[in-house]
Amino acid sequence: MRTTAAGLLALLLLLAGCTDRGDAGDGPVTLRFRSLAWQEESVEVNKELVREWNASHPDVRVEYVQGSWDSVHDQLLTSFEGGEAPDVIHDASDDLADFAHGGHLADLSGLLPERLRSDIPRRSWETVTFGDGVYGVPFLQEPRVLIANATRLKESGVRIPTPERPWSWAEFRAITERLSGDGRYGVAWPLKDPVSATLNLSLSAGGQLFHRDPDGKVTVRFEAGDEVVPRTVHDQVGEDGSAPGSLLGSGGSDTLPGFFAGKYAMVPLGFSYRQQIVQQAPKGFDWQVLPAPAGAEGLTQGVSPQTLSIAEDSPHKEEAAAFIDFLLRPPNMVRLALGDWMLPTGTRALADPALRTTKDDWAVGTALAAHLRPAPAQSVRGYPEWKDKVATPAFQEYYSGAIGLAELRKRLEKDGNLVLARYQR
Repeated sequence: MRTTAAGLLALLLLLAGCTDRGDAGDGPVTLRFRSLAWQEESVEVNKELVREWNASHPDVRVEYVQGSWDSVHDQLLTSFEGGEAPDVIHDASDDLADFAHGGHLADLSGLLPERLRSDIPRRSWETVTFGDGVYGVPFLQEPRVLIANATRLKESGVRIPTPERPWSWAEFRAITERLSGDGRYGVAWPLKDPVSATLNLSLSAGGQLFHRDPDGKVTVRFEAGDEVVPRTVHDQVGEDGSAPGSLLGSGGSDTLPGFFAGKYAMVPLGFSYRQQIVQQAPKGFDWQVLPAPAGAEGLTQGVSPQTLSIAEDSPHKEEAAAFIDFLLRPPNMVRLALGDWMLPTGTRALADPALRTTKDDWAVGTALAAHLRPAPAQSVRGYPEWKDKVATPAFQEYYSGAIGLAELRKRLEKDGNLVLARYQR
């Protein structure tokens, strides 16, 4: 009798656990949505949309779970392996490859409505397509831009670049040198994450770095186009003295106090940093957004859009897809973009007048949207390990002057290909 009672108790506990996920069939379905929104406006918009969904969908309740971008890959891997992954997963497209190939994410090919599939351009869908499957919905993206001290640029008399007439990388280097002197610098490079910044900007110069053979094998080749951006940064720091080496390991926010104080004329940052500048800039500080320098491929640069995916283990994939479709209706996508100060991927949302104003230079960002392409590492298996163990320390040492360009190439290619080979057997 004791054994029977214990078994009955275990069964009841199991059923109770299923009921919590809405699996019992006699109550509303519960979906867990793990959001990585972190800016106050963005968090509020996401929570508002969840409340609106719950108010109009009593049979499918969404539970908002606050996540963090810090160590997101490891956090997700732990949740997948422990069977505790949320139903709807917020991440970035360059983090999806290993999870998609590992069977942790659902293929969304047959789950998404035509409205959503057709509204987002093919180039954006390429960032979430692995093999024959689609493993996320790209919905927000941001170009890297130059945030400039408008007063200082005007006083210097330099040509102000526009999306129609951007600076070349050589012109950019010459102008930063012209803007330097007397303890001030033409530019400050916050390269706490040097890999994504370098690779994405290098597309403008024709850099690819990752090359896929006909058999699907990916190898690293550091060619002429890949050299332009890192050599520019290296020379600004080590030869021209137009960029401070002390900030190379800093995050974007770390540069803002010096930028506001007039120490740096420009800072290359993600488009969303405008929010912090609006909030923190001293009264009367005049700033503007400039396009990043252009190379042989014009203003082209790589992006890794923010994405929404569904866990393969979710018992409610259709309901989760319906919730994603709701979140990404054009008016809602505009709200998410405004909350995050980023650009939506959807063509209808991108055309919204609210995202094309001269206020806070929204119009500069939307003018760059057509030039955004999948980041070079988008579909490369093993990229997180390659980035952490090989590329990050190699770029950091090169930018600081500890190694030269030949050693940088050797590490990225020789050491990098050894890492990638383990994922392609």
